[in-house]
Amino acid sequence: MYNPFSLAGKTILVTGASSGIGRSTAIECSKLGAKVIITGRNQERLQETFNQLEGSGHQTVIADLSTIEMIDYLIVQIPEIDGCVCNAGIVTMSLTPYIKEQELNEILQINTIAPVMLTQRLTKQKKIKKGGSIVFTSSISGTSTVVLGNGIYSLSKAAINGFMKNAALDLGSKGIRCNSVCPGMIHTDLIYDGAVSDEQMKEDIKNYPLKRYGRPEEVAFAIIYLLSDASQWVTGTILIVDGGRSLP
Repeated sequence: MYNPFSLAGKTILVTGASSGIGRSTAIECSKLGAKVIITGRNQERLQETFNQLEGSGHQTVIADLSTIEMIDYLIVQIPEIDGCVCNAGIVTMSLTPYIKEQELNEILQINTIAPVMLTQRLTKQKKIKKGGSIVFTSSISGTSTVVLGNGIYSLSKAAINGFMKNAALDLGSKGIRCNSVCPGMIHTDLIYDGAVSDEQMKEDIKNYPLKRYGRPEEVAFAIIYLLSDASQWVTGTILIVDGGRSLP
């Protein structure tokens, strides 16, 4: 059956695949025929993702991408790939007067520097094929939406969107496409870490025209579009997936 969104014959690397959007993306990629390489810091949770993958030929690599040494380790472990989903990320909340330098450095290291350096290593060492696709999981916090205490997270995502556009230009001659997906609030572990109360979430949902938060697989489907041949003429694009939250 004709399917322009098929990933059959493609090898896809997904970072931060131990939960949430990363886990859903890996699973949905496998359902569409991809061989999936999943990486994350938690071996037990990564194995849970691996056990849900369909098909065969998949691979796990335990790696903490907050250091360049572990990024280099990951590069050595993987074969040539057709696509990469730079998804690993963390969230923290601090009002501007209370931002700590250590906190700022940590979130920038994981959310911004790690995907930048992974992209650099993948392209310089020719681990991503000509015609490949790199997708960054960003956020509407990096494009148009602000909330109290979200400054450094917003900074990290705005920075990755800016890098993505420049990388798309730099790598266009190699046929490598770069795009980002910017979700609104998604039902993942990140929003249940105690930083936001149930009452605050109920109030926030009122800002969404569709009156609900998104599901991880709904973001995964957008990522898959950008990985697939259906988006071969799409690069340098920010794809908003937010249930209408960022509408004026």
